Amino acid sequence: MSENTKSTTKARLYDAFAASGKALASGKRLELLDLLAQGERTVDALAKAAGLNLTTASAHLQTLKQAGFVTTRREGVRIHYRLAGDDVAQLFALLRKVAEAHQAAVPAARDAYLGEDTAAELSREELRARIASGDVVVLDVRPVEEYQAGHIPDALSIPVDQLADRINELPEDLEIVVYCRGEYCVLAYDAVRLLTDRGRHAIRLNDGMLEWRLSELLVDTSDLE
Repeated sequence: MSENTKSTTKARLYDAFAASGKALASGKRLELLDLLAQGERTVDALAKAAGLNLTTASAHLQTLKQAGFVTTRREGVRIHYRLAGDDVAQLFALLRKVAEAHQAAVPAARDAYLGEDTAAELSREELRARIASGDVVVLDVRPVEEYQAGHIPDALSIPVDQLADRINELPEDLEIVVYCRGEYCVLAYDAVRLLTDRGRHAIRLNDGMLEWRLSELLVDTSDLE
């Protein structure tokens, strides 16, 4: 193989790598990956959750599909999207951590989004030990469809927008450990603030369902009773 041929084929290879990077070069496409890391969804559901119109959501999803990050299945007239594999979720999680460590704008943007936080938090390992001891209530504050797609075993489901009205469903004598989609999910922060304001002892898991799945911990997929 000549040097010119080697150079051309190498450039072609790196351009192929770059195509994946280009597919990730959109905040909204990353948000769609975040949502799909929680489970399969229709285009309509993704558009609503991401605050997009159907045309824009579909265009972003097609870009992700062309890059091989998502796959689809058809059910009647509906198209369902899901991540192409756990490696896509791992890439998404790693991208966020690398950006936080090396992109100066990320910490300030994170704090502005998540809000002031003085609540205690605990790790996955600590939570598993507390669940085994039976001295905590684990609360999932994601939307119901995400809970049903997979949740921490024995977790209760109360979506954050219902929590104020359903707080009496939670025992008053146990600590409440709250979690949502992942480390950068605002739902758990909002829930802990609400519970604390109502006099409950609430703390937050320091990440969420994305990291729980990637750690290959047991996930419950049973429906709500």
